[in-house]
Amino acid sequence: MAADTPLVRCAWCGADPLYQAYHDTEWGVLLHDDRALFELLTLEGAQAGLSWLTVLKKREGYRKAFANFDPAVVARFTDADQARLLADPGIVRNRLKVSSTIDNARAFLAIQAEFGSFDAWLWRFVDGRPIVNSPATIADVPARTALSDTLSKALKQRGFRFVGTTICYAFMQAAGLVNDHTADCFRHPG
Repeated sequence: MAADTPLVRCAWCGADPLYQAYHDTEWGVLLHDDRALFELLTLEGAQAGLSWLTVLKKREGYRKAFANFDPAVVARFTDADQARLLADPGIVRNRLKVSSTIDNARAFLAIQAEFGSFDAWLWRFVDGRPIVNSPATIADVPARTALSDTLSKALKQRGFRFVGTTICYAFMQAAGLVNDHTADCFRHPG
């Protein structure tokens, strides 16, 4: 591609530099780090009812508020910590979302204890290999799939909250379990 030819990206990221950087360097990249997986799962849950750009803009605030997404630390948060978080303008101050992050940290640790890592448990849902789709446009990308239904159900059975099927599909895309870069996007692997 010539230096003066603009990159073709998935249409959802628009022209916002923060959105483009996330698209170009993170979205759809295979992720196997438990801390980073906990971060993405938390942020996807926080995004419910909001735009992803809103959450991206608060990401650093979340990292500070939630001990850089160390699930062992977050799992020990107390009622006083919850009150502190609900007063923190650096995050989405929703009582249910804040309390679910703490509960999810506990459930996350239980999966780590049982399977050795959350990563080992999670990637079994795709047999260790990403699902690569080739949508022509963003309109061809589903909001949920049978697989995200299965993941959502499994997470809920293990005590997670804010993990509905749409949130799970977005999480799977973000963590690289599913690659939904449009066929014309420079990030599409084809």
